[in-house]
Amino acid sequence: MALGILQELEKGRKIKRYTEAEHNSSEYLHAVIESLNIAFADGIWWVADPDVQQLPTKELLSSKYLAERARLFNPHRASNGFVHGTPAQQHCDTVYFAVTDRWGNGISFINSVYGTFGSGIVPAGCGFTLQNRGLGFSPIPGHPNVYAPGKRPYHTIIPAMITNPGDGSLHTVYGVMGGYMQPQGHVQVLLNMLAFKYNPQAALDAPRFCIGASLPDQGKVLSRTVFLEEGIDEDVANQLRQMGHEVEFLKGWARGNFGRGQVIRVHVEDGLTVYSAGSDPRGDGAAVPA
Repeated sequence: MALGILQELEKGRKIKRYTEAEHNSSEYLHAVIESLNIAFADGIWWVADPDVQQLPTKELLSSKYLAERARLFNPHRASNGFVHGTPAQQHCDTVYFAVTDRWGNGISFINSVYGTFGSGIVPAGCGFTLQNRGLGFSPIPGHPNVYAPGKRPYHTIIPAMITNPGDGSLHTVYGVMGGYMQPQGHVQVLLNMLAFKYNPQAALDAPRFCIGASLPDQGKVLSRTVFLEEGIDEDVANQLRQMGHEVEFLKGWARGNFGRGQVIRVHVEDGLTVYSAGSDPRGDGAAVPA
């Protein structure tokens, strides 16, 4: 949804097509932050188990609806909050890997127990903990994502794969781990590659932002704070504050809040298929040719 809102903002000329020099500028970050805020507001309400709850998925992704939501964007000021909720970063214990082969096939795989050590329950005779994704349910009666037997909760398990619109061939296999940072990281890494022409490693290396950075076991998981990673200019932070954003820098080990990603990109140059890859320096991992 965030990418669709950005597309509608560009169509309506409320934002411009940013140049490479404007990457992580205050104007660019403001547009992406607010688009994610709008998308999270809908997602936190509407993302639920489609086998149990009738959901307007097609309508949520339609150009008409996204254009309507894009009208909420103010290019000069941060919002005070949108209907249906605010996003938060929640820590997770997650594993992700991407694989491609010479024939253009790809696998994007993610597995997670959610919070630190998940539920803390280890089945007898087993060496793993059970997940605690039940935290994603809403306790509000009548909410589409209200807890119920046999129902799957809202979650942020997002293994990603991009195909080329012309022929459906593989473009990119990638994923960014990190709870609610996953969709935020996906948007930022994808825009780094498509809008700013970064290679996979550069797209992962670039400093990120994160809306909220609470842990699920700390009680308060909703936050309006925009956390910026060291490497983003202090002048940009000050300009975001002037727009009304609550801004805080995270440095050192705290950079783990910005997620950890892996990317494999497929290029076709002069008729030859070339694979390039990147691995996030914020965590353990590697890009390995086979």
